[in-house]
Amino acid sequence: MCSSLKLGSSILYMLLIITIYLFSTTISSCHSEFTSQDYKDALKKSILFFEGQRSGRLPSSQRLTWRGDSGLSDGSSTTTYHVDLVGGYYDAGDNVKFGLPMAFTTTLLAWSVIEFGNNHLQEINNAKLAVRWATDYLLKAATATPDTLYVQVGDPNMDHRCWERPEDMDTPRNVYKVTPQNPGSDVAAETAAALAAASIVFKDSDPVYSNKLLKTAIKVFDFADRYKGAYSDTLGSVVCPFYCSYSGYHDELLWGASWLHRATSGGNDSSYLSYIQSNGHTLGADEDDYSFSWDDKRAGTKVLLSKGFFEQNIQEFQLYKSHSDNYICSLIPGSPNFQAQYTPGGLLYKGSESNLQYVTTSSFLMLTYAKYLNSHGATALCGTSTMITSDKLIALAKKQVDYILGDNPAKMSYMVGFGQKYPQHVHHRASSLPSLQAHPAHINCGDGFQYWYSSTSPNPNILVGAILGGPDNRDNFADDRNNYQQSEPATYINAPLVGSLAFFSSD
Repeated sequence: MCSSLKLGSSILYMLLIITIYLFSTTISSCHSEFTSQDYKDALKKSILFFEGQRSGRLPSSQRLTWRGDSGLSDGSSTTTYHVDLVGGYYDAGDNVKFGLPMAFTTTLLAWSVIEFGNNHLQEINNAKLAVRWATDYLLKAATATPDTLYVQVGDPNMDHRCWERPEDMDTPRNVYKVTPQNPGSDVAAETAAALAAASIVFKDSDPVYSNKLLKTAIKVFDFADRYKGAYSDTLGSVVCPFYCSYSGYHDELLWGASWLHRATSGGNDSSYLSYIQSNGHTLGADEDDYSFSWDDKRAGTKVLLSKGFFEQNIQEFQLYKSHSDNYICSLIPGSPNFQAQYTPGGLLYKGSESNLQYVTTSSFLMLTYAKYLNSHGATALCGTSTMITSDKLIALAKKQVDYILGDNPAKMSYMVGFGQKYPQHVHHRASSLPSLQAHPAHINCGDGFQYWYSSTSPNPNILVGAILGGPDNRDNFADDRNNYQQSEPATYINAPLVGSLAFFSSD
């Protein structure tokens, strides 16, 4: 009797073990780790996305062939100005060229190449082409007229009333600028940062172009610093609420000086080091900020300048290392300084509109700071005694990147064209309207809204690589073209992710 019970118990036990094994195998296959090849695929697509945002005359090498030439008379079609402002990028799902987010996008793309370009050499040339498409435009905007920086093409209020392909757009292509009388230190200093960062990218491969970028960056920064003011004070009707300078311009001045310091630190020019030492406290060196975006550069500046403390032992930069620690510690659950919010699925959550922009910038800063820490055997100090290693930063950044790529409660990739399940109704004019090849006839302003914007059909053109605004604070996502807060892509969401994906794609 006892032996039969024992035998029965053994059989039940074996069945239980088999069941657990099968269940765990199923779970692990559902939550399988992304491979190096997966990250390489995502990296390639994250860079390809920028070709879908191009304005101007497209080259024969254009890979997203459903796009066509657009904005070919930008700058010269107005009665007020006659300058060449062809090129650059549309910021998101509309057809406006906003200078502040375009410059920030360029800075972050360049920083991605600088820090992690060697991790995946196959894609480095495409990333550099994406940087150059922007800097070619920014050079025009900065040099077309003395003491002037052109900061926007297109009236966003008129543009947003229409749902048109960029190839068809007939809304006003008004040109907006900042001058000594109507300053814009924020957009000018960010433009200087973009040009300075890009000069590092091209320093070895194209020294002549690099030198041109750096010389222009110096002039634009001097313009930003000499004529102080926020661009939204004079251009508020066309930059607000879209890209208002909510944080002011101090953060951009310190950010721009920091990039010029890095771009010139190999030579005899110590003027930007002196500028940072003299003006840093006034411009926000002592302030902690816990997000990094096209508007607020403080966290990024701290991480960027911490490198000077690590590598050159610039003692005045120890302050930036301490504030970098504060920023990093704010993201780490369980640390004394922790104050971030995460969704139940583990996604960093900052706001209901385009939340993934904060996820991609934070992940990039974590990986960049981890690189600096690891290179010098250092750790981040949280509170008085909690040490955070570079491995912990890398693990948290990986969790964020993996969530974007599909390891999340919805099992959905928020990168268009990556994985088996991704959003189909992207809030993006060019992607949601039929291409010129499919529909050669002009699609006017109202017809786009009537026949395509409200359609429940998937977008006819796949905007490969686009990262959308993403899910809400409960991991919910509405794949709805009308829901721009969640379904609209933007260049500044993708730019820092390029660096993160390059890091994880290395073998």
